[in-house]
Amino acid sequence: MANKTTDYRKELFYQPKHGYDRIDAKERAALEAYAEEYKTFLDTARTEREAVKLSIEMAEAKGFVPYVPGMELKAGTKLYYNNRGKALILAVMGKQPLSDGCVIAGAHVDAPRLDLKQQPLMEAEELAFFRTHYYGGIKKYQWVALPLELHGVVALQSGDTVDVVIGRDPGDPQLVITDLLPHLGGEQGKKTLSDAITGEGLKLLIGSVPYASEGKDRVKLAVMSILNDRYGITEEDFLSAELVAVPALEVRDIGLDRSMIGGYGHDDRSCAFAELKAILELKVPPRTAVCILADKEETGSDGVTGMLSQAFDFFIEDLCEAQGVSLRRCYEKSFCLSADVCNGYDPLYPEVSELTNNAKLNYGVGICKYTGSRGKSGTSDASAEVVAYLRKVFAEKNVVWQMAELGKVDQGGGGTIAKYMANRGIDTIDAGVPVLSMHAPFEIVAKFDCYMTYKAVAALYGAK
Repeated sequence: MANKTTDYRKELFYQPKHGYDRIDAKERAALEAYAEEYKTFLDTARTEREAVKLSIEMAEAKGFVPYVPGMELKAGTKLYYNNRGKALILAVMGKQPLSDGCVIAGAHVDAPRLDLKQQPLMEAEELAFFRTHYYGGIKKYQWVALPLELHGVVALQSGDTVDVVIGRDPGDPQLVITDLLPHLGGEQGKKTLSDAITGEGLKLLIGSVPYASEGKDRVKLAVMSILNDRYGITEEDFLSAELVAVPALEVRDIGLDRSMIGGYGHDDRSCAFAELKAILELKVPPRTAVCILADKEETGSDGVTGMLSQAFDFFIEDLCEAQGVSLRRCYEKSFCLSADVCNGYDPLYPEVSELTNNAKLNYGVGICKYTGSRGKSGTSDASAEVVAYLRKVFAEKNVVWQMAELGKVDQGGGGTIAKYMANRGIDTIDAGVPVLSMHAPFEIVAKFDCYMTYKAVAALYGAK
């Protein structure tokens, strides 16, 4: 009777297992190799512009070509659409017509950061600073007393653009935002975490030596002289610049067992790399495979490079018209995996999560049936049939996965691009890598979960 009870429990109960108990030595080696590729990608792509540029280089090396309206589209054709250097769509034409829909994986390549204001340069008491405006949801106190790099472009009035990278090379100087010493921080310590450091207080320290001349703002002038010598820009050129400060932290293995990866931008470049690698490896998929690397997700997906723009619709519509297919008919037969990270359960902060329904590190790609906040506000809430479809595909391809939600019901929540894809009439569900310290300058993910996210996208691209 006891044995029967044990077997019965095994048959009827859902009993997730740690990922490393579910793979063999061969797959573990593949996992480690994948992690090394991802670490290189993450270390190189520090901004959305750099992520798009690197992705195009990788795609062209695999035979992808820029999409040109009217070009021949046959099964196996590999093409990409570069949206203003800040977002990217790649596609591999499938054996089946677009009237059967396409398989889409969509991630975003922007991440929380500090944008320079349009008039950033200032001097105070013979110290020079850059004024910033933070981008996305951050905890401001995490960005002080931290080494920072400056990345971006300056668009000149002539029409030329200048790439700027300061602090990345080992010999480069780096930037920092100062904080109060604890000896004088008594009043600061009485404030809430969100109030102790203000948005206007996030100013980058950039210089302290005055220019050898008379007059005021000599340190500011000295800094501007350095920038002019190096990049040929003047202060007015900041008006048409996009310069961002990001953490100057190397991507590193975390843990004595090296099972995790620490770095800036796991949200959402861990998922972006997974779908990029998956589509680069495709030859001729059953249905047309599409990879979206979107911008502006951290600020609501608005703008010409966000998922609320019609750039994606125009691209797919062009492909459909080449086959004489209605865009609406294509969408209603399509499937989209909104590949975005989820919060990993942190036992140091158990009060915000409901463990049974929260993703855990090393249990595989996290599937979020719904996101949103509290009463599921702002979610697309995938259907039961969509979840069942994932179960079937992942079981066939040995993808380790888990269900996930964004914390306890009344705790808060968040959103992704899923609802914007679902609003197009496309069956959509969220799935991605569980993350610890999400939106911090240094986030943590498990190598196992990154690899399984890649396997999940690859399985869907290959599904009939």
